[in-house]
Amino acid sequence: MAVKVPEGWYDISVPLKQEMVYNPLDPVPPKIYRMMDPALGAPVTMSKIEIISHTGTHVDAPTHFIPGGGTISDMPLDATVGPARVIEIKDPEKIKVEELERHNIRKGERILCKTRNSPRAYEGPGWMEDFVYLDLAAAEYLAEKGIVLFGFDDISLGDIKQEETLRKTHIALLGAGVYVLESCALGHVPPGEYELLCLPLLMQGGDAGPARAILRPLR
Repeated sequence: MAVKVPEGWYDISVPLKQEMVYNPLDPVPPKIYRMMDPALGAPVTMSKIEIISHTGTHVDAPTHFIPGGGTISDMPLDATVGPARVIEIKDPEKIKVEELERHNIRKGERILCKTRNSPRAYEGPGWMEDFVYLDLAAAEYLAEKGIVLFGFDDISLGDIKQEETLRKTHIALLGAGVYVLESCALGHVPPGEYELLCLPLLMQGGDAGPARAILRPLR
């Protein structure tokens, strides 16, 4: 889908649309449809959106897995706005500590990992079962490094076939106060340094919020 952005910028948001890819663990599929249309005699055009808070490009807040943890309405704006680094992951199975170590990750960084998931994970005809996921040891490594934000190009962090590991991967990051940006459309984005402009919907006490995310190259 072509989105108009200034030259050199990248929109890494997955558009909300009917029949979009969604996590099979979600309790209900997203419903996004035109409920009023002048072509059908309505006085205005109006759409209806029925989604869970983890649909498409979205930010996970700590309370998603940490009882009493920070919420979307608690989130400091600079968690998802500021310098960010896109790292290309070569491993075809998962994001591992060994590969992350080569990138000299520093405290306070916002790290976005581009994998072979892009663009199939969000543009394909359905759920990508063999997606590259974040290894638990790698999640713990990033938390220890003290990053502010972790993002990558699938709608789920950990191995969906091992739900306990999936839970622990989220807890490793969210429990350390790291916000998580899932389902980033990074297929067209070269690795490098950017300014991230991303804000989730302001859901009071929210566990997550669908977001629009833009990358602007740092010069």
